[in-house]
Amino acid sequence: MAPGSELFIIDDEKDLLMGMQRMLGREFCDVRIVTEHDPRQALARLRNHRPDLILLDIQMPDINGLELLRAIRTIDENLTVIMMTGYGTIEVAVQAMKGGAYDFITKPFDKPALFRAIGKGLEHNRLLRENIALKQRINRAADEKTFAGFVGASPPMQRLYHAIRTTARTDYTVLIRGESGTGKELAARAIHQMSSRRNKPLFMVNCPAIPEHLLESELFGHRKGAFTGAHQNQAGLFLEANGGTLCLDEIGDIPVSVQTKLLRVLQEQEIKPLGSSKTISVDVRIIASTNRNLEEQIKEHAFREDLFYRLNVVTLQTPSLDEIRDDIPLLVDHFARLVCEELDLPEKHFSINAVEELIRRPWPGNVRELQNVVRGAILFCPDKTITPHYLRGQGATTTNDAGAVAMDLPDQQIIPYKEAKETAINAFSRQYVTRLLKHTGGNVSRAAQQSGLTRAALQKIMRRQGIISKDFRT
Repeated sequence: MAPGSELFIIDDEKDLLMGMQRMLGREFCDVRIVTEHDPRQALARLRNHRPDLILLDIQMPDINGLELLRAIRTIDENLTVIMMTGYGTIEVAVQAMKGGAYDFITKPFDKPALFRAIGKGLEHNRLLRENIALKQRINRAADEKTFAGFVGASPPMQRLYHAIRTTARTDYTVLIRGESGTGKELAARAIHQMSSRRNKPLFMVNCPAIPEHLLESELFGHRKGAFTGAHQNQAGLFLEANGGTLCLDEIGDIPVSVQTKLLRVLQEQEIKPLGSSKTISVDVRIIASTNRNLEEQIKEHAFREDLFYRLNVVTLQTPSLDEIRDDIPLLVDHFARLVCEELDLPEKHFSINAVEELIRRPWPGNVRELQNVVRGAILFCPDKTITPHYLRGQGATTTNDAGAVAMDLPDQQIIPYKEAKETAINAFSRQYVTRLLKHTGGNVSRAAQQSGLTRAALQKIMRRQGIISKDFRT
């Protein structure tokens, strides 16, 4: 449950309210317990305030609990309500659940059952609110989340969009820098499509994919007989792109011999095909991209410094996925829709927990790696909602960066769900608190502050797990 949660209890018995407030306050240290014995006052309060969970008695004077439930649902249908009664019948339970109640408990209370119901209700509310917030965020970003094939509304992406628009209005040479899988090719295409050359050709050249002895001919062309196998004239990409744009992808990988000729094109705006004594004027805008550290390559004499300064007229930097983690929910939603269309599948969605796990993960392959993970999850998940299970590889218990524990057990080791859940929660709690206390040197107050828990709540977890703060003091 989130720190600062609020539980609202509505019951006409004042003594019961006082007793529940004391009892639940001891069990749920970080939950604010609010009570109200007047149903009408409770309804008035709910018009202006939204608690995280409501415990609502059914048998009350003036307003029946089921009638109050209906009134609450008209205020906010997403409020999580647990009904209470001393007259527990199947008929009443069915009415309550049909009316939108989350759960149903009977008086006198069985304490463990009551605590479990409240814990589950608070967790249900948290997930529900997060899901609503995520959908609202996606809807708010609908107009700005896509740009020329990019998806993202974070400040780094907004800066990139602005840079692309600004650069496209010029005819300058552009150097696009960024890690592999961050959309350098998309940026190049966007610059061309928004430029005055949009109706002219755009050629994308993957420099490392072309053998060194052929790259020069591919770029500048050749005359018949210029080398063995040159049976006819070839124009070359600079001539074919004349008036348009030529994008040289991974320019840091081209050989120095080709760099020299490329420098001449940038300086003189002319090319000399292999085997020809004449130069040909060309009008081509150059966009180069690289994931290499060109400054280091210059020091190692693997890249010409004068070419670097010719290319580096305008520089764009595509952000890594680590820099735009706020955009991961948008990207996941976008890729999920694309993949379902590709595979002709009904629409699928990622659960909040699955999205949270994707946000926490390291992404060395950036957006391209994320897209592949989404593809695999949709392909192998038979359900409409994709859970964290379908994001993980097979194997033993694994731990992600946040310390969450995933239990992937072979069939012969399957244990009851409640037992497995309790084991996973205990393992997570031990792991999280141990890490926390190591980080704070056993300082419980600082650990509580950093974790967002109250000191009392953290100490309760430590007692349950048998963790002693002095063991972590240096």
